[in-house]
Amino acid sequence: MSFASQDPVGAALGAAIRAPSPHNTQPWRFEVDGDRIEVFLDQDRVLKVADPEGREARLACGAALLNMRLAVRAVGRTPVVGLVPRANEPAHLATVRVRGRRRPNPDDVAMARAIVYRRSNRRAFTAREVPVWVLEALVRAAAEEGGALVPLTGGARLAEFGGLLREAERVQRDDPAYQEELARWTALEGARKDGLPAAAAVMGPEWPFDRRPLVAVLLSDTDGRAAQVRAGQALQRVLLRATTAGVSVSFLAQPVEVPALRGEVARLVAAPGCPQVVLRFGYGFAAPATRRRPVAAVTHYTGGG
Repeated sequence: MSFASQDPVGAALGAAIRAPSPHNTQPWRFEVDGDRIEVFLDQDRVLKVADPEGREARLACGAALLNMRLAVRAVGRTPVVGLVPRANEPAHLATVRVRGRRRPNPDDVAMARAIVYRRSNRRAFTAREVPVWVLEALVRAAAEEGGALVPLTGGARLAEFGGLLREAERVQRDDPAYQEELARWTALEGARKDGLPAAAAVMGPEWPFDRRPLVAVLLSDTDGRAAQVRAGQALQRVLLRATTAGVSVSFLAQPVEVPALRGEVARLVAAPGCPQVVLRFGYGFAAPATRRRPVAAVTHYTGGG
């Protein structure tokens, strides 16, 4: 994605639609009025079984919001973000205003360019370990957005998490409603611009087969609507920082999606905060991009738009 000639609003929207989301539901919509972009949760795209409270969908919208901020900065403008949802509109999550000119620094540009190349890599990783300096950069990235990334170190903790992962997989595998929802969001080749590729839908997490997996839990301080949007921004900054370092990432969402097991993840982490997502980091082969709905399909222009 080149930012040299793009208008800031167009750059922001083009970056937003590349955010990750559960089952690639892309649960966002935008309203544009001049240099102001309102961010909404598309409640029709919230997973009613896997994500009944919309927590993961709000994380996805937060990730889209971080992409918007980075894209605006990369074109030399200042993004001003308000995370004050409208009391009478539960779907409203944030407002982004494009303000004065600024000189983008090299990291602004590098992180914005990484938006295009970021992938969720569900395949097994190689035996190469993630260096300490990369882990430290990922931890700082989460902290920059008010989150906490806590690695699950030690064989015993990883083994215990593996047990939680297998139990969560069993619960979801044995739930007909979950399987029906997954099937509805599994994309047939050429049929739609959202959903999971068929291969990804049947591919279970392979981290136990990595020799030394790096698994980490992203925590937020609280668990309200605004906190989840902030956590989504922290998540995306971690994913993009990993991309700039050449590190692959996949989501291990199942133990956090199953309510009875989310508390067990919190106990295992033994750190203050609310578990939002579990990530696996490593080095692997290139993964294909998932399909995206175009900006026009998720954006409504009002006023001066």
